[in-house]
Amino acid sequence: MAKHDFLQRFLLEQAGVHGAFVRLDKTWRDVRAQTDYPKPLASLLGRTLAASALLSGSIKFRGRLSIQFRSEGALRLLFAECTDGGGLRGLARWDEASEAAPQLGDGAILAVTIEQPDRDLRQQALIACEGNDLSGAFERYFEQSEQLPTRMLLVEHAGRCAGLLLQPIAEGGGFALGDPDAWNRVGYLMATAMSDEMVNLSAEELLTRLFHEEGVRVFEPRRSRSRAAARARASRRCCARSAARNARKRSPPRVRSR
Repeated sequence: MAKHDFLQRFLLEQAGVHGAFVRLDKTWRDVRAQTDYPKPLASLLGRTLAASALLSGSIKFRGRLSIQFRSEGALRLLFAECTDGGGLRGLARWDEASEAAPQLGDGAILAVTIEQPDRDLRQQALIACEGNDLSGAFERYFEQSEQLPTRMLLVEHAGRCAGLLLQPIAEGGGFALGDPDAWNRVGYLMATAMSDEMVNLSAEELLTRLFHEEGVRVFEPRRSRSRAAARARASRRCCARSAARNARKRSPPRVRSR
């Protein structure tokens, strides 16, 4: 399977927990190449991009899922979007004149928006941020909007970003946890993951190392890609086809000898 730029869904069968793991390499480099972001802001944007992929793999929809943070501090806008097919884009805006580091802060607001054009449906949830806790903001989103306990770990490290999400399996109006301590146990195990492991190990290696006693079962991964890069490739193909057509039009007609 692909080592980078993928979303991997999985089950922890003994614990009664399902989850998703995402890693972005070239996709993240394509997004970051659009603007020279300060290092703290680049880290926030990379982790938010990974979170958008995780959310898109955890919520059933056909269309686009976008994440937007707004703040009254040095960070003005943090935006990431993922389609149901894995296309990603992201950007950030900040006060370049401010001496403060761009961060979320207590006044920041998280907006998660799901747009499904085929159903003419648009849903949005607003969550108040607490401090600079990015993962915590997304955990509260699931708790408040989906009534679903969630653990999330996000990293941006060594030119890559990655994320890990855990949720209990819903069953019969409750949760099918393997034992009373299962949810706390897998949360503690997830917290032991190191940044180097998150951005370098394969999904199978990482999940087995963290949850080897929980019955890890992985599914077919979904590839992730930068929408900006995809549009650029499509534009190049279109230009090449147009140039070929123009060349044929300019070519003199062939004269056949008798």
